[in-house]
Amino acid sequence: MEHASILRYYVVHFLLIFSFLFLNAKPVLTLSFPSLHDQPQFHSNIGLLGDAKFINADSSVQLTNPMPSSSGLLIHDKPLKFLGSDSTHPASFYTDFTFSISPHDGEGISFIIAPTDFPRKLSGKGSFGLSGVDRFLGIEFDTKIDENVGDENANHIGIDVSSLVSLKVSNVSSVNLVLNSGVKLHSWIDYDARSKILEIRLNKFGSTRPHGPLLMYQIDLSEMWKEEEVLVGLSSCTGNSVQTSSVYSWNFRVTNVPKWLHSQPVDPRIYSNEKLKHKKPVCLLGFLSGLIFVTGCGALAAFVALFLWTIFVSRQTEIPVECSMLPINFRYEKINVVAENGSEDAKK
Repeated sequence: MEHASILRYYVVHFLLIFSFLFLNAKPVLTLSFPSLHDQPQFHSNIGLLGDAKFINADSSVQLTNPMPSSSGLLIHDKPLKFLGSDSTHPASFYTDFTFSISPHDGEGISFIIAPTDFPRKLSGKGSFGLSGVDRFLGIEFDTKIDENVGDENANHIGIDVSSLVSLKVSNVSSVNLVLNSGVKLHSWIDYDARSKILEIRLNKFGSTRPHGPLLMYQIDLSEMWKEEEVLVGLSSCTGNSVQTSSVYSWNFRVTNVPKWLHSQPVDPRIYSNEKLKHKKPVCLLGFLSGLIFVTGCGALAAFVALFLWTIFVSRQTEIPVECSMLPINFRYEKINVVAENGSEDAKK
């Protein structure tokens, strides 16, 4: 039992250090209002544009009015960047929100990332109010078939990149949900800058987050936006219908991940060409961090090996050895190995 306790102690401490060094992600923006109950001024950096307004009766933000050509935007008005000025910290993000869409064949609702000037171009002429925006990333929760953009049905989620023709679509009916049922739904959207994977999940309000995504797509947002400032928001437009879309809660979080943690690009040739054009000196911080990581792994492996060896030897506390002269007993004592990380980098 003593050996097991010691092993657990050092393994836990090593994993904590490993997680701090290897999985460190610096939060740069956090937005959270779990509910809108009696909070018209729910967040200082939140703006309501167009027809969007707070509805006190059900503690929600209603994005559109029940009339044609109505549009509204719930926006976080603090700009963010997906790539820092030093080009070494691409950003990941996580967002989740609860919403409902009334039973009409309107445009639905969309999570939007677009340049900082896009709120001024918001229109009520359909297309989630983005008809005047040239570049954007949109996750659409669409409840209308638009043959002009190749919609497959009136109950789908699509990923739009600077175009309303979705690059990838998933039928929401496949998980027994209806977007415009008027029922509260909960969506989770994750983007990992290391794998460059965008994942969208959907479930009924009050249900658990699904294990697998309903829709997944690979995209490099740091390459798309580079150092440009962008805004995030939730947009809706009625088009020719009287559909209303409401938001009940919204959480948004951005983290910067050190570039040395990233996986190989999708096309390695891009990296190779850039490396030939721009031969930059090796990043000292990345080198030291990698060295610490390798050293830590080696220390853990050595500790486990020594620990197992100690346990094996302790089971044979006395080993009689036959000699031609006199019998001699050899005794092996337990060796306690304590790994201390004195590196200042590990504390960072």
